[in-house]
Amino acid sequence: MKTSPQTDFLTGFVGLMAYWLAGELIVSLLHVSLPGAVAGMLLLLVVSIIQKRVAPAVAQASQGLLSNLALLYVPAGVGIMTHAHVLTEHGLGMLATVVLSTAVTLGVTALTLKYLLSRQKGEA
Repeated sequence: MKTSPQTDFLTGFVGLMAYWLAGELIVSLLHVSLPGAVAGMLLLLVVSIIQKRVAPAVAQASQGLLSNLALLYVPAGVGIMTHAHVLTEHGLGMLATVVLSTAVTLGVTALTLKYLLSRQKGEA
């Protein structure tokens, strides 16, 4: 039986929410210092790697959400405007933290890519 695109999107969205909830439960039960949403995404990644595919409904829902990602920045912008005094007090420290963490992330990503490429050349 063929389903409609709206049904596929809703099914995928419910699937994404189930992974999010599972991540929240895992973090809560194991007392891990990690956001539940991140744990849920890692769980989704592991399941997708094991299955060697992403469920089509989840892929469709993800694409729909990503196409409207800009809307998720509106609350962040309002929060920045609301807490502007925090930026004036701690802005330099926050900027230094963002720059340093970005540099570390880029470095780790580059080293990981270098390692994976060297492994791929060794397998060929």
